[in-house]
Amino acid sequence: MAILDSKGRLFGKINILDLAAGVVMLMVVAGIFLFPGGSGSSVAQIGATSKPVEVDCIVRGLTASNPQQLLTDVGQSETVNVIIRNQPYGQLSVVGVKSLPRTVAVPQPDGGVKAENDPRPELEYTVDMLITLGGNAQITDDGPVLGNNKVKVGTPLELEGETFRFNAPVVGVRVKE
Repeated sequence: MAILDSKGRLFGKINILDLAAGVVMLMVVAGIFLFPGGSGSSVAQIGATSKPVEVDCIVRGLTASNPQQLLTDVGQSETVNVIIRNQPYGQLSVVGVKSLPRTVAVPQPDGGVKAENDPRPELEYTVDMLITLGGNAQITDDGPVLGNNKVKVGTPLELEGETFRFNAPVVGVRVKE
């Protein structure tokens, strides 16, 4: 019996092309499990240093049954879970929470405009606030990176605590020295 017959089969049973394809697949699987690649973003690791940052987020028109309690809950949270562009990041510390007033422009008899508190009753159930978060970020040439995401003004964040979960876009980023 010949090792390789006229149809390209080893010992008359296994096609040599099928055998080669099987060997390549085994090598790929072995390479994946025996030599896994590094984790994390290469953007955040190459030439980057870690520095503390503060991120300001604004929440406008958030509806809650007790807005003052929500402000208290957010302010008393030491940390919040952060999701950046639908990617879980981890936790950032809550540096401060500031309630923002709801006002409406009122024309004056002299032609000027004055800001007055908005009298609409449904605003008793809404809250506007500015939240300052703190943590460490990788500083690259393009700016701060939290996780694998660049954090700049306009970046959407989702903040989650024990009793709340809402979206808050970034309105300010400060890198501390």
